[in-house]
Amino acid sequence: MDKDFPSQLLRAISFAAKKHTRQRRKNAEQSPYIEHPVQVAQYLWEVGGVRDPEIILAAVLHDTIEDTGTTSQEISIEFGDRVAGIVVEVTDDKSLPKHERKQLQIEHAPTLTEAAKLVKLADKICNIRDVVDDPPQGWDIQRRNEYLIWAQSVVNGLRGINEIMEREFEEIVTKGLKQLS
Repeated sequence: MDKDFPSQLLRAISFAAKKHTRQRRKNAEQSPYIEHPVQVAQYLWEVGGVRDPEIILAAVLHDTIEDTGTTSQEISIEFGDRVAGIVVEVTDDKSLPKHERKQLQIEHAPTLTEAAKLVKLADKICNIRDVVDDPPQGWDIQRRNEYLIWAQSVVNGLRGINEIMEREFEEIVTKGLKQLS
């Protein structure tokens, strides 16, 4: 483990917190958005057993390009080319219509690097937990079910990357579909 990792992680959290400052989660209490990327990184570390510092840093930063206007160059300068590359891989092109972005996630999942697959899988797990247990305001049961089914399609393209996380994904989706039916 890189002895500078704790410092790099704190810098990444600070960077992401600043970038996501005005953003809130879509849940009823409108939690600060930064909770989500930190949760994704924590999940990778604690459940996934991921010890690659660059993957953890990318998890913290995974929504900065997509949601804040941060550039890959900014991330590359601050955290290195590999971290920036992972973030770019998991970033949706917001210029495309939503249905197209969702379809591209399904199509691109199998082509991601192992590092990006880990971040994407952790992100989907954390999002599904929220959709089931603390859903976005205004999401009825049908929309929540549709999200779970779509997320399964994305995760099918990530298979073989982390058995523990994949097993937990299946448990959460199964629980969610039962709970929402």
